[in-house]
Amino acid sequence: MHFPRPVRSRSQVQIIPMIDVLIFLLIFLIISTQFKKPRNVLRIELPTVREVPSDQVADLRSVISVDAEGRITLDTLNVPEGLLQSYLAAYQKQNPGRKLELEADRKLPLERLLGVWDSLIKAGIPIKDVPARIRLPE
Repeated sequence: MHFPRPVRSRSQVQIIPMIDVLIFLLIFLIISTQFKKPRNVLRIELPTVREVPSDQVADLRSVISVDAEGRITLDTLNVPEGLLQSYLAAYQKQNPGRKLELEADRKLPLERLLGVWDSLIKAGIPIKDVPARIRLPE
């Protein structure tokens, strides 16, 4: 007995409608694109700070120095771990009106630097009055 087999047709991708859609998108993108005109660039040279020799000391400050390992010194006095706040309070009582300056190592962890600033605040010293310098490796 002979049974008819269904004819298999090859599946085809309709390429013509896809090309139409792509051409439509291409035309849309070309029309909607806004080309920027080249602008004149203003060259600005920012001033740099250089040490200028001077005979006058503008403001005498005590230095809080923090090295990369987190050791703290107040002028020449080594401050033990966790006692910076009490040292600062005592220092302010002994030297009223004397301003401070923070000198931190570049490799100092941010957490340790924030701890020093926190101790300054708790000792009653505003952070905005304590300029900070970052010591770069030589």
